[in-house]
Amino acid sequence: MHEIIQQITEWYTSALATGGYPLVALLMAIESSIFPLPSEVVIPPAAHLAHTGQIPLSLWGIVLAGTVGSWAGATAMYWAARLAGRPLVLRYGKYILVPPEKVVSAERWAEHYGAVGIFISRLLPVVRHLIGIPAGIVRMNYKTFSIYTVIGSGIWCAILAWLGVTMGQDESLMQGEYHRITLWLGGAMAVLGGLYYVFVHRHMKAHDDD
Repeated sequence: MHEIIQQITEWYTSALATGGYPLVALLMAIESSIFPLPSEVVIPPAAHLAHTGQIPLSLWGIVLAGTVGSWAGATAMYWAARLAGRPLVLRYGKYILVPPEKVVSAERWAEHYGAVGIFISRLLPVVRHLIGIPAGIVRMNYKTFSIYTVIGSGIWCAILAWLGVTMGQDESLMQGEYHRITLWLGGAMAVLGGLYYVFVHRHMKAHDDD
């Protein structure tokens, strides 16, 4: 297991050294689309490698690249949904990993929280990569959508970069002590799960009860 992690780390280090900021932006654009690529595996490792001088990138550059990529991916989802329309999204979304129930849930979220919901969604799991779909369907003002997406994505990327630097200071973690990895990931997932429950799950359940 340790060898696999080391090989992945070496590959990512090499890819970042050659791909630089465009690679970070591309991966974050993918993360903000329908593909299951968690931002938690993109930004923190890059931030750690940059902070320790293993790649010629800056922390703020990584945050900026991640923000731009997130905006680009969300924009693609927004315009695809806006041009296709709700019927096509509901009918064919399941073929691109967006089943109707997810679309409906995201629509409820957008309807309840409006433009501010775009900002909040960028800090939450599950909703984050889907929010562009209902925003496009309801034809939310694109400028407003973009502003809140950029602000929310920027804050999220900064948090992930901070997490990467902080994890990098844990010598036991960097030496491959897996129980430390479990603690870090467990803590992060607990926080994200709590945010999702408070802002999304409870709201959706209350809406269904009504």
